[in-house]
Amino acid sequence: MKALFLLLSGKESPEKFRIGLRAAARSVAAKRYDDLKIVFFGPSEELIGELKDEDLQNFESLFKAGAIDSACIAEAQHYNVEEKLKNKGVVLGHAGERIAFYVNSGYTVISF
Repeated sequence: MKALFLLLSGKESPEKFRIGLRAAARSVAAKRYDDLKIVFFGPSEELIGELKDEDLQNFESLFKAGAIDSACIAEAQHYNVEEKLKNKGVVLGHAGERIAFYVNSGYTVISF
């Protein structure tokens, strides 16, 4: 099974964001899926520039594993976090296109 983790939660629900990030990192480490990718969308993009401790470690392990696909460029502009995302190495793209690509490629979407 292939999974797309769609991280949507932000400052309104930071724990939900952390749970998604942690679940993704643990799933990649344990090889629970044939493939796992992450797309950051909406409010979640604000939190990426503020990561620390376990959240930062999970993000970095996911980045090194190639699990992080992208963040939505329109939302990055809306939240004024383009530079923070780029500084973390996150590719900016159109979330709708990326989500459609993964759904059309047989990935199951899991959202946090």
